[in-house]
Parts: sequence; structure tokens; C-alpha cells
Amino acid sequence: MNRWHLRILAFALAAAAIGLIGYKTRVLGYPLVPAEEVESWVIEARLGFEPDGRAIKAELAIPADPPGFMLIDENFVSRGYGVQTERRDDNRVALWSIRRATGQQALYYRATVARHSEEPEPQAVPALEQAPEYDELEGAAVQAILDEVRSKSADIATFSSLLVKMLASPAPDENVQLLLPRPATREQQTRTAIHVLAGARIPARMVWGIHLAEGIRDPIPEPWLEVNNGERWIAINPADASHGYPPDFLIWWHGDAPLFSVDNARHPELKFSVTRSLEPALEMVSRQGELVGSPVMAYSLSTLPVHVQNVYRALLLIPIGILLIVVLRNVIGIRTFGTFMPVLISLAFRETDLGSGVLLFSVIVTLGLSVRFYLEHLKLLLVPRLAVVVIVVIMLMLLVSLLSHRLEFDVGLSVALFPMVIMAMTIERISIVWEEHGPGDAITQAIGSLLVAIACYLAMYNARVEYFVFVFPEVLLLVLAITLMLGRYTGYRLSELLRFRALGQGAPQ
Repeated sequence: MNRWHLRILAFALAAAAIGLIGYKTRVLGYPLVPAEEVESWVIEARLGFEPDGRAIKAELAIPADPPGFMLIDENFVSRGYGVQTERRDDNRVALWSIRRATGQQALYYRATVARHSEEPEPQAVPALEQAPEYDELEGAAVQAILDEVRSKSADIATFSSLLVKMLASPAPDENVQLLLPRPATREQQTRTAIHVLAGARIPARMVWGIHLAEGIRDPIPEPWLEVNNGERWIAINPADASHGYPPDFLIWWHGDAPLFSVDNARHPELKFSVTRSLEPALEMVSRQGELVGSPVMAYSLSTLPVHVQNVYRALLLIPIGILLIVVLRNVIGIRTFGTFMPVLISLAFRETDLGSGVLLFSVIVTLGLSVRFYLEHLKLLLVPRLAVVVIVVIMLMLLVSLLSHRLEFDVGLSVALFPMVIMAMTIERISIVWEEHGPGDAITQAIGSLLVAIACYLAMYNARVEYFVFVFPEVLLLVLAITLMLGRYTGYRLSELLRFRALGQGAPQ
């Protein structure tokens, strides 16, 4: 019963950890590796005009939840104008107003967007109640086109694609020529497709957007066609009838209304500019999370003050080192002084490079051990003896720092960061094992402790591990689950298999 209880507990902890990590990576978009950068785009719309001396009211369509992208930031730049935004069905509009303006005017809207993989929710739209009223000649042409397309299609998507192909054909028949005189622009093709689809009572609409690509000066908004099959809107390219938007296409506005309008002004002109940039993925996700309002983001470590974050960056790595010690001691069988002393030593190695840290640690322990052997002749009590060892260790650390400074060996100055009490206890343990079990056993455990400290340092202070534990602290639940399961490990240690291999070789066949 107890064994099953432990297994269920470990499984629940592991499942919770994996579930939270999966949610943060798949839904919130957290990157799994450090230094990952994501692509973002800054789109600027400039609306210029010349006022005629009366009150100005300007409207500009702006993005509203564009599929495939997330709006990270937006700014409105307009001196002296009142600015507000308004929601109109699936669209958003920026409204500028001023009582009086003179001279050439320019209103700016700037948006920062990043790709977002979350699929939009399906939007069901009912079919049109009735077909539009065509005149006799136009109605005959529309009906002929619909009959031909209907005979070759299987559903609304294929029906719409075949219709768009007919309208975009370089050699159209007489019915298409009647509805769409040549040459026809992309916008005219889209409007004609919507007009004809209405005859089949298929909801359709025009969508305006721009391509996010570097090197394009003054990108022009491009119209696309969307048809609804009762479950979702299907994007169709009016030029070649292909389905789906290109990955670099940002939807700006739905419908056939103008993208902008300015009252009481002359020569209005709208120009776009696009700039690509790379931002740290974690920073981008944090900004997205603030907009989404995820409860997981509300309890992210990135919301803490910076100095507190730095503390936890070190603390959260300790369980990783502890798990490694459990494996090395209970499964492999490496002997060390103290249970978690190697983890504390590895913390000091972080402030130095590994080679210098090992050298400084070895020097201090060796010198301290020689003093400890001398103290044995003085027959001191335990507590005073430990106090003397701590004092001596601090003096040795000071001496090493001074000598290093004189020799311009700056790394030696970091010896002050070693945990002096832990080093004093290590010296005490080595001396006791030396006296009770001999120098061989003492040296073996000392080397084992140093090797485990090095292993902990390499495991804990790997850049990917540091990043992963800080961004996904729920991984500690998985570490806890593994540690609980190792608590019931009763098998042979690897060192024991090597130690008794001679017995296995001599066993009778």
C-alpha cells in the first residue's frame, strides 16, 4: 500500500510538472532554450492631408486581433489631436479630431506585432436570406456562371475557388466579360466574386492586409476574398484561387469600406512602412502574456523584483544538484564528506571559473588540514577545535587573497566567496576519517567530494539548465518526483558491482 501511495504521488507530481511545462510552451509560447529570438514587425501608417481651415475628423482602420499574429504594442502620434479607438464588428478604427489645424498635417499609427500560433475561434455566419436583384442580362450571366461552377464543385470552398478561377482567367468567357470588363484590378475581381457568390447565397467579404517583408518601400494594402462555409471563414487569393493567407500577410481591415477618411481636408494620402526586428523570445512572451491575462503569467518569476529574481536564479538550481548527489551516492555509490556539501562548494565555483575554483579549494583544504593535524596534539575540546579551524580557514583565505592580489592573480580574490564554515567542517571530517580509517579512505572520500562538486557545478550552471529552471520552475515537481522514487531504491550500487566483480567471476558455472 505504501509503495503504491508513493508511486501515485510521484506520478501526480510528474504529471503536474509536464502539464504546466506543456501549457507554457504550446499555449503561451515560452521558448525551451535560452537566447532564442523571435521575429517582430513594426508597421507604421502615415495619414497626411492638408486642412481647409475647418474642424478635422479623421478615421483610419487599424488591426483588430489579426489571425496568426498578436498585437504587442501600438502608439498614436498626433500633436494637438484627440485620439480614441472604436470597435466596429470585426474591425477597429482610430479616430482623430481637432477644432482647427493649419499647414500640412500628418497622423501616425504604429503597431508592433509578432507571430502567434493560436488558432482563432470558429465564427459561424448564416447564409444570406435572399439573392440580390440583378437586371435581366446580368442575372442571366450570373446564373450561367453559377450553374457551371456548381456542376464542378463539391462544397462551398471548391465552389468559391472555381468561381475565382473563372474570374481570374486570362481568357474569360462572355459571361465573365459581361460582369468583369478587362483589364480588371484585384479589387474589382474580389468585388465581382462577392457579388456573384451572393447569387448562390454564400456569405463572402473583402479583407485588406499588407505583406510583412523587408525591402518593400511603401507597401500597398492588398484585397483578399473570404467566404464562410457555416463554420469558419476561408481565405481565397483572388489572383490564383489558392486557399489560406501567406505566413507574412497581416490582416488590417474587413469589408469594402475605405481604409481611411478625412473630413474637411484636401489631398489625403495614406502610406505604410514596415520594419523587421528580432527580440528575445522570453521578453516577447512576457509582453504577450500581459495582454492575454494568463493566470500562469500572473505568478511568473519574471513579475518579481529584479533583485529577488537573482536570488531565486541561484536557489532554484540547488535541487538539481541535490538530485545529482542522490543519484551519485545511492545509485552509483560515490562516497562524499557530508550529504550536500558538494552542492555548497559548487555554488562557490560559480563565482570563479571551474579550474581556478578547484585549485583554490584544494589549497585551502590542504593548508587547513595541516593545521588541523597540529591541533590534534593540543588536545582541544570539539567546539573550541572547530572554532579554531574556522578562524584558521578565514585567515588562510585572507592570505591567499593578499598573495593573489600581489601576484596580479585576480581570480584568487574570489576565494572569499567560499563557504568558510563548510570548508572548516570538511577539514574536520577529513581528519577524523584519516585517524579512524587511514589516509587512503580519507583521500578517496575527499576526491569523491571534489568530483561530485564538479559534477554539480557542470549540471547546475549550464546555461540551458539555468534558463529552463528559472522559466519553468515547475520542473522542480518533476525533480521531487524522481527523488521520491529514488528514496525506495534498494538495488546494488554500481561501485558495489565493480567492487565484488571478482566474486561473480569466481562463481561456479
